[in-house]
Amino acid sequence: MDDDSPDEVFTDFRTRHLGGWGVVQIAAGTGLAVYVMWVGVLQPGFRRVPLKLQVPYIPASKAQVKNVMTLMRGRTGDLVDLGSGDGRIVLEAYQHGFSPAVGYELNPWLVRLARFHAWRAGCYGKVSYRQEDLWKVDLSKCKNVTVFLAPSVLSLLQKKLQVELPDDALVVAGRFPFPDWSPCRIEGQGVDRAWSYSMQAQRQHTSQKNENLIVRSIVRKPPLVRSK
Repeated sequence: MDDDSPDEVFTDFRTRHLGGWGVVQIAAGTGLAVYVMWVGVLQPGFRRVPLKLQVPYIPASKAQVKNVMTLMRGRTGDLVDLGSGDGRIVLEAYQHGFSPAVGYELNPWLVRLARFHAWRAGCYGKVSYRQEDLWKVDLSKCKNVTVFLAPSVLSLLQKKLQVELPDDALVVAGRFPFPDWSPCRIEGQGVDRAWSYSMQAQRQHTSQKNENLIVRSIVRKPPLVRSK
């Protein structure tokens, strides 16, 4: 994998000038504080991202992680976490038997934190965190996908997932549901709630919806009147 080695990660933290916001992010990733500001505006990896696609880093709670894994119960194979933050979903997924477990995160400091957490958990080299734009990731072979993203992002992401994911893929969203999809299962309550979506069922639902729209447009179309 192309992850930094533990020594490189520690060296990076020691030699780089983090600045105030960098310290806040590290504190959040290590559980010392909840970082609820829109860091995308300030961090170099996010400056080119449109405002509505920026997502604040809010670490998933233990209950949220548990609910996501409950919805993934019985699934096997790979798992991809889009917007993986400090990497806790990927780590938990690997510990539940998912492999390869990969996280995609655009914020460079969070990627480094995730790799540090993997090393600390004894999972270095067993999970992967990549600093990549999730919109450019090829998801055509992904069977298990998790997301903790803002509603404004989910409304656009659902289109990408529906186009690229295979029929047997399962998508689990935490904290916010996909706005136009119907979940097959829901786990938890309040802010800890998670929703799972079957891509096959979702495509069938979308296809049926489009067919109904076509039928309605035909029925409403006025009949042609032939002139004598």
